[in-house]
Amino acid sequence: MKVIASPQFQKKFKKFRENEQKDIESEIKKILNDPSLGEAKKQDLQGILVYKFKVKKQQLLLSYKTSDEALFLITIGSHENYYRDLKNYLK
Repeated sequence: MKVIASPQFQKKFKKFRENEQKDIESEIKKILNDPSLGEAKKQDLQGILVYKFKVKKQQLLLSYKTSDEALFLITIGSHENYYRDLKNYLK
């Protein structure tokens, strides 16, 4: 399965430290192995899955979509204003 990252995901991913980026990459590998790990969203965010995990005691949310051949990484961040920003990005 191919991994495709949105420009917003790439921008936010670059802000993390190198060791945090490695932790995030290992979580992405978990999603690749089992795409159903994330929680399916409803209403405005239908079709989006959000996977929650911790990096150094901070909870991060990673939103993604899956298809037969690819995993689309939409955005990543802390819980504060996450869903509002995600909705704005998807419009």
